[in-house]
Amino acid sequence: MPTKNRTDWLDRLADKAFRGLIWLMHRLPWRARIRTMGWLFANIVGPAAGYSRRAHENLKMIFPDMSAQERKRIVRASLDNVGRTIIENYSPEDQLRDVAVLQPRGPGWPAIEAARRGKRPIIFVSAHFGNWQAARAALNQRGYDIGGLYRPFNNPYANAHYVESIERVGGRAYARSRHGIAAFLRTLRAGGQAAMMLDQYVAQGALLDFLGQPAPTSLSAAEMALKHDALLVPIYGLRLKDGFGFEMRIEAPIAHSDPETMTQALNDSLAAMIRAAPNQWFWMHRRWKPHRVAARLAREAAGTDATPDSARKG
Repeated sequence: MPTKNRTDWLDRLADKAFRGLIWLMHRLPWRARIRTMGWLFANIVGPAAGYSRRAHENLKMIFPDMSAQERKRIVRASLDNVGRTIIENYSPEDQLRDVAVLQPRGPGWPAIEAARRGKRPIIFVSAHFGNWQAARAALNQRGYDIGGLYRPFNNPYANAHYVESIERVGGRAYARSRHGIAAFLRTLRAGGQAAMMLDQYVAQGALLDFLGQPAPTSLSAAEMALKHDALLVPIYGLRLKDGFGFEMRIEAPIAHSDPETMTQALNDSLAAMIRAAPNQWFWMHRRWKPHRVAARLAREAAGTDATPDSARKG
């Protein structure tokens, strides 16, 4: 359980409030539950928490020529997708029932089947796009055992709830900690499968292009794939236009070369998905932090950034 950095009673209160919301949503039928949570996040939670403002800023930076009306539409749809994803992932039994019918699509499907049969490790790489857990849950029902590497919450009670939701659709939850990463690596060495998220800000990650802007990005997925001869495969749960169904898209494995080239290919894969369906990415993320990136670039240009290479890899 992660170390608490706030008072215990606040952590407990926040966790009880969230669990209460989930309990309340579970009193609704499945589709009404999804629709309601999407509406709440788009119209109440997102604006109140500042997510709408941040999403507008990110969209304006990436698509400066986009009209204000189009930005508003995408922000609302993106936040609606966030809310839908949250309640879907905290409804594991319903989610498993729904995704059982998903058919894998994309050039990576034959490759991962061959790897699984040959007990070659597979690292699936996804992002906060559509619903990433839908694809993992669907593959787990086809005989896979895909766990997920996650960033622990500061609130240990909320973290325990989150871990439970991850593991109830199959696979193990691996915390980004010394013990969690060690377990993740043991899974790879045994020829297993695991998943990671790519689109999170990593302060000392490699500065790679993402949607036309420099974004600090962890190289760890590519590094582990190289070290353990693992297949490195982008995977997405693309939400369909009805707002409830999904397409499981499995991209071609990334060719092994060097960590920077491989990670840039992962960024490019996600960027293509976002450009095709911008309403499905979590634009509320602090993905770029341009002021910090600019300061880092200035330090590097001045030769004053003495961060060890090993720390830059995230």
